[in-house]
Amino acid sequence: MKTYTAKPGELAKKWVLIDAEGLVVGRLAAIVATRLKGKHKPTYTPHVDMGDNVVVVNAGKVTFTGNKYEDKKYEWHTGYPGGLKTRSPRQILEGKFPERVVEKAVERMLARGPLHRKLMGNLKVYAGAEHPHEAQQPEPLDVAALNRKNKRV
Repeated sequence: MKTYTAKPGELAKKWVLIDAEGLVVGRLAAIVATRLKGKHKPTYTPHVDMGDNVVVVNAGKVTFTGNKYEDKKYEWHTGYPGGLKTRSPRQILEGKFPERVVEKAVERMLARGPLHRKLMGNLKVYAGAEHPHEAQQPEPLDVAALNRKNKRV
């Protein structure tokens, strides 16, 4: 018996809609990363973009467990001497682009490389409840119902 390998031309991509209001960031990101990569499908092939297109709405209303809302730090370096910058999730969620918390969480759960950049193009994150992808008819996925720990009460 030969091993099945999926080819890019024979894929069926779906659109999935996730409402992130009240969901825990890490658990949400793990589910979204799995969907983007296509690991939920029986025909999963590691080097092919097999995942679904994922639309996340209400990303500005996600939660953190413990003290991570204040204590967790997102760091990056500007490239200049002494250019280490830091932000907390509170600063980002209360700032101009609160959807970046979810984007960064998902981005850092995927392996780097050309496929990573393609997969991140299949992720659409919006801070509010509105999104411009109604024409694709995304299927809603209730992440809170998958596990009781996914939603913060």
